[in-house]
Amino acid sequence: GMLPMVAILVAMFLGGISGSGPANAAAVGAVMIAAMSRAGYPPAFSASVVGAAAATDILIPPSVAFIVYSVLVPGASVPALFAAGMIPGILAGLALIIPAVWMSRSNKMGALEATLPRPAFWKSFREATWGLAAPVLILGGMRAGWFTPTEAAVVAVFYGLFVGMVVYRTIHVKDLFVILRESGELSAVILLVVSLAGIFAYSLSTLGVIDPVAKAITNSGLGEYGVLALLIVMLITVGMFLDGVSIFLIFVPLLWPIVQFYKWDPVWFGVILTLKVALGQFTPPLAVNLMVSCRIANVRMEETVRWVGWMLFAMFLVMVAVIVWPQLALWLPAKLGY
Repeated sequence: GMLPMVAILVAMFLGGISGSGPANAAAVGAVMIAAMSRAGYPPAFSASVVGAAAATDILIPPSVAFIVYSVLVPGASVPALFAAGMIPGILAGLALIIPAVWMSRSNKMGALEATLPRPAFWKSFREATWGLAAPVLILGGMRAGWFTPTEAAVVAVFYGLFVGMVVYRTIHVKDLFVILRESGELSAVILLVVSLAGIFAYSLSTLGVIDPVAKAITNSGLGEYGVLALLIVMLITVGMFLDGVSIFLIFVPLLWPIVQFYKWDPVWFGVILTLKVALGQFTPPLAVNLMVSCRIANVRMEETVRWVGWMLFAMFLVMVAVIVWPQLALWLPAKLGY
């Protein structure tokens, strides 16, 4: 069960850099699914592990979803959200490791794992040091006040270019045009989604839809936890279809009056909202992360249901724990003075 554990840990670390679940699933899946197949793991199981692990990306800082939430909710600062997502993100990753290792051993998967060649640990660690330093630089720089979250994105880009061009020398000057073109295309898609979501949110506000919907929910007689359960079902369902950033842009303006009505902590609610979206990203039948990992593994999504169900249950328990014990999300921001 070591390779599934490695896949989850790699996805958690990479999620702290990429900020996109499908991109995380593609990057990790391109390497780990093939390695797990060679070790004797079923492709459907490998796709399930990678798709679920990639969902931790929007919890572990720096998270694009948290930045968008901070823009929409004035009472929640980016550093506070980053700190609040750290413990739930780590717990989510650990929660995924338990069923992944248990299923591997109970079904006797990975019989060939011990025969695979293993590179020298310290040599591999030294080569990975530059990559491991990226989150430290980004989060440490923001904590020390060297740069703002927006400026951190610029620092991350130039740090990546420096490592790629000077340290590893895998990026050449002629590659820059292709990199800039692809980043421009990706940014155009994201900005289009953001702009359309902004128009949608503005339309809801202008047409006076937000207040009646919020009042209908709060006056439904469900109570505080009943409303929270309703939001869990709704947002997990929406998370099957949309990316986390799009969900935040569309639904946060609609949900904010409900947060104010029940006097929920905005930082805590941001973490809960992110956990709901993360669950939706690998919930069949329309899970965006699973779509990517299944395509890489060349399996149908229906084949992953028997495996991914246990991982959904594990992450759901983490979300319930954060709801029951809000200090899991709020302790670290308070400790750091946010």
